[in-house]
Amino acid sequence: MLELRQVHKAYATPQGPLGVLNGIDLTLEAGESLALMGESGCGKSTLLHLAAGLDLPDRGEVRVAGQPISSLDDTGRARLRRETLGLVFQQFHLVPSLNVFDNLCLQARLAGRSDAAWSAQLMQRLGLEGLEKRYPEQLSGGQQQRLAIGRALAPRPALLLADEPTGNLDETTADEVLALLLELVHDTGSALLMVTHSPHVAAPLARCLQLSHGRLGRALTT
Repeated sequence: MLELRQVHKAYATPQGPLGVLNGIDLTLEAGESLALMGESGCGKSTLLHLAAGLDLPDRGEVRVAGQPISSLDDTGRARLRRETLGLVFQQFHLVPSLNVFDNLCLQARLAGRSDAAWSAQLMQRLGLEGLEKRYPEQLSGGQQQRLAIGRALAPRPALLLADEPTGNLDETTADEVLALLLELVHDTGSALLMVTHSPHVAAPLARCLQLSHGRLGRALTT
């Protein structure tokens, strides 16, 4: 579902190029869950952005569902995100002018996969039933993150990319949201790549890798 082959990425600085990813090899199979750990600034989000086609590698290849991302133009990468990927970020990125139900259905509608029964089931399972007509600003942080997760999973994406999805939540709410996320990912059959700095958050996922000094290695979780 996701494959990175010898991926390199650097950024220009006044002191010269700063290498962030140095020959990354990674494979994620359909239905598999993988946590990517590492300290702040180590390149976790960069790797996720490359997987989403939001950025391109300097060298190497990124494939999503067998499709080399570098072979696509901006329109093609946008279509890939719309039809194949689900994205969940630490910041909720909800549309303030849309109510809860329309936010939930937005991605599915863009992908041409609206499913009224599935949307209603998501509302119930997300604990948002009865809040359909409210707006994002009227929800708690935990409710907004659950809504963001529901929006990403409404089209049943083949691959879900999550960047610190519980980072803005208190510990109890974070545990509840994480459990719900993993349950829904399992039910949709999506592959999951989650970026986190927390061993506690990473522990329930099937695999965990550590990103350090631009390279990947095994990580221990608690």
